[in-house]
Amino acid sequence: MSSKVCIAVHGGAGVLDQNEMDEELKKLYGEGLSLAVQKGHQILLNGGSAIDAVASAVTALEDNPLFNAGRGSVFTFEGKQEMDASLMDGSNFKAGSVAMVRNVRNPIQLARKVMDESPYVLLAGTGAEEFAKSKDLPFEPDSYFFNEKRYKQWQAVKDSGFHRLDDRAPKNLGTVGAVALDQKGNLAAGTSTGGMTNKRYGRIGDSPLIGAGTYADNQHCAVSCTGHGEFFIRVVAAYDVVAGMSYGNLTLKESTDLVVMKKLLEMGGEGGLIAIDRSGNIALPFNAEGMYRGWIDLDGVMHVAIYSNELTMNNEQ
Repeated sequence: MSSKVCIAVHGGAGVLDQNEMDEELKKLYGEGLSLAVQKGHQILLNGGSAIDAVASAVTALEDNPLFNAGRGSVFTFEGKQEMDASLMDGSNFKAGSVAMVRNVRNPIQLARKVMDESPYVLLAGTGAEEFAKSKDLPFEPDSYFFNEKRYKQWQAVKDSGFHRLDDRAPKNLGTVGAVALDQKGNLAAGTSTGGMTNKRYGRIGDSPLIGAGTYADNQHCAVSCTGHGEFFIRVVAAYDVVAGMSYGNLTLKESTDLVVMKKLLEMGGEGGLIAIDRSGNIALPFNAEGMYRGWIDLDGVMHVAIYSNELTMNNEQ
């Protein structure tokens, strides 16, 4: 058993323009990412599992209204929140996910229940909510999910008839996620999102889809994606990283760069991902202006960053 552990989180790719990001808001994003990383890392230091660390880190991001997941989820065309989440354990290929759930406080915890306490992988809509109630998971009223910033974003596009990924697409497509390596060498990944502002017709992106938005395999790596979900679904992005390592003998960096910086870009897909391999190497590529991200490496050093052109803030743990 190794004492070396590491974890990474993301709060979504496609961030605010640097001209709109004042120092106070940047500080708040940094604190949110740091808290999530630290919660997961502490579990790993105490000998806890990668899956527990990932679930804890994602829960912290879901509870933070700055991020488009859980409490901070965006408004749909109907003026509601519909949330998706998934979780995968690389030690046994077990996975759980939920889609189109409403009022569930922490969709990632519901995905965990699906994985651990049901024979299924993916539950959706009212059925998933019924399952959540049967497991006594907490629900919150609509007021808990109301966010003035998200509301204004929705108001700006709700009468446009927008429901396509085209040049009029709003950029607030955010997602949160985490990947971790524990002391036993197990890998895990999790992803959660509120989806796309003004989305219609029960649209579901890559976040709850195992292989597209989330994947973990102890022999290779754990991956959580963020960006234009339709493109990540088409290239089966999370699993494609694993395939590059497995069948192409690529390194983690080579495989993640191939997916994010070549395949997705050639299709017009904006976004990024976070990944950790079995040796504790971390990759965080993105082809957008920025990606909210934080990680603690094998040396126990914490890093937090948003844009591509900035140095990370480092804090010894």
